[in-house]
Amino acid sequence: MQVLVRDNNVDQALRVLKKKMQREGLFREMKQRRSYEKPSERKTREKSEAIRRARKLARKKAQREGLIPDTRKKKIDDKRNGQRPGMGGGTSGGMGGGMGGGRGFGDRPATPRF
Repeated sequence: MQVLVRDNNVDQALRVLKKKMQREGLFREMKQRRSYEKPSERKTREKSEAIRRARKLARKKAQREGLIPDTRKKKIDDKRNGQRPGMGGGTSGGMGGGMGGGRGFGDRPATPRF
């Protein structure tokens, strides 16, 4: 696996490397190899992973065919009057958000992100 460092920006290169490793499943495999896995446990895990993959594929196929609704969150593009989604009415103006306490997310309480 190879990542190019541009303009001595090591942080960006490290971010790209971590993303590539995540996609390849390297972190999952490292965590799994920390302890011994019995062959019977390995078989059951691989079987359940295969079932999960098959279900996901069938769900996506059904969503494409319109048999079940798409449950993913859709990005809201609210272009009327230059409003951002969740900012309340367009009468308050600016970043205040009206009576929402200045958070800009309506009545939803501020949740810390760790």
